[in-house]
Amino acid sequence: MPSATSPAGREHVRLTLNSDGKKHTLENTLTAVALVCGVIAFLSGPVVLAHAVASWAGVIGFLVGLYSQYVSATTAERAVNIVAIVMSFLGAAMGIYHGGFL
Repeated sequence: MPSATSPAGREHVRLTLNSDGKKHTLENTLTAVALVCGVIAFLSGPVVLAHAVASWAGVIGFLVGLYSQYVSATTAERAVNIVAIVMSFLGAAMGIYHGGFL
C-alpha cells in the first residue's frame, strides 16, 4: 500500500511535456521558445509603443509554434503549442494594428 508509506496530503505533482517517458530535447525547446515569444507578443501587443516587439515576437512565435506542432511527439507538447500559436497570433495582430514591424 503506497499510501501507508507516504504522509497524507503530500502527493507530488509533476508537470512534464514528456508524457511518453522519452526525452524530446528539440521538441521541448521549440515549444518553450514558441511559448515565450507568444507571452511576450501577447503582453506587449496592447501597448502602443511596443508594437514592433509585439509584431516580431508574434511572427517568430507563430512560425516556431507551427514547426514545433509539426515535429511534436506528445499530446502535452501539442497542447502548449496551440496556446503559444494563438498567443503569438493575437500579439502579432495587435502589434501590426498599432504600427507594424518598424
